[in-house]
Amino acid sequence: MTIYNFAAGPATLPAEVLQEAQRDLVSLPGVGISLLEMSHRSKPVVEMIESAEQDIRDLAGIPDNYQVLFLQGGASLQFSMVPMNLLTPNGHADHIVTGNFANLALKDAKKVGNIRLAGSTEDSNHDCIPSQEQLDLDLAADYVHFTGNNTIYGTEWATEPATGDVPLVGDLSSNIFSKPIDVSKYGLIYAGAQKNLGAAGATLVIIRDDLLPRSPESLPSMLSYNVHAKGKSAHNTPPVFSIYILGLVVKWLANQGGLECMGRLNNDKAKILYDQLDSSEFFSGHAVPEHRSRMNVTFRLPTPELETQFATEAAFEGLVELKGHRSVGGIRASVYNAFPKEGVEALVSFMKQFERTHG
Repeated sequence: MTIYNFAAGPATLPAEVLQEAQRDLVSLPGVGISLLEMSHRSKPVVEMIESAEQDIRDLAGIPDNYQVLFLQGGASLQFSMVPMNLLTPNGHADHIVTGNFANLALKDAKKVGNIRLAGSTEDSNHDCIPSQEQLDLDLAADYVHFTGNNTIYGTEWATEPATGDVPLVGDLSSNIFSKPIDVSKYGLIYAGAQKNLGAAGATLVIIRDDLLPRSPESLPSMLSYNVHAKGKSAHNTPPVFSIYILGLVVKWLANQGGLECMGRLNNDKAKILYDQLDSSEFFSGHAVPEHRSRMNVTFRLPTPELETQFATEAAFEGLVELKGHRSVGGIRASVYNAFPKEGVEALVSFMKQFERTHG
């Protein structure tokens, strides 16, 4: 039986990536030992990291005036690293809260410095994305922070908020490289790898050169973007194997036709699920239709008991990790880049059968 993994993260990886990593785990071709055993200063590892960076630049069209960093600590460490590095003396930043992780970023940033709440969807239980007119942005802010996709509530920004000359900081952990991206709109992008980029352990940071001098000299070295940029992501021992997996995933994305093709595929997968939700009176989606996530499809059944039964019976059919986040309940189907269309079709087939039986 084929198992389809709908987990929100760590999430499905391309089969080709797993097979290549398995094949070369014991002995990297041309080297004779495992990548897990090599010094991060060795030529093969340096070349692997440089290749991963160049492939990311090529895939996303990253301008030359941006640094690509491979860091550790997940997106959660970035909640505090961003304000530590980008807040100016006596300055402040704006945060837009559209879900749980955006709220966690706000809370950690407030521990570091002066942070304003520039917009929130908490009043509607985060079922939508605020319009530009609903945002209270300060043109004097050091930066504006937003979360591109909200894994728990199932909403996604269709376009970035307009911030003028104020640098835009985006947590794109759960939708990065799921469609074409204009990196020049951002001052900084960060993303934990374990949803759309690879395995847990590596965090991708893309930062514009002119922001690097903001890193205070007083910062501990491991918390300074400037230090990591000067060290080419090897100020300390980087997460070598996680970067290797990330590099394989980026190559896989390019081989699928690049971000334009991935965008169309992700739209198609999401549409299959949302069409089923819209045609049913048994299942009900959480997010406002125009703000639905393509990555995390969240929905409810008539009762919590039926939701538990749905997730349990689905698992017996090979459809696993469908239970919604513990904070909100319901059902969540995460269908990131590597998730196959066949798995979405299998879920819809199961939904129809479950509704016929219990509706």
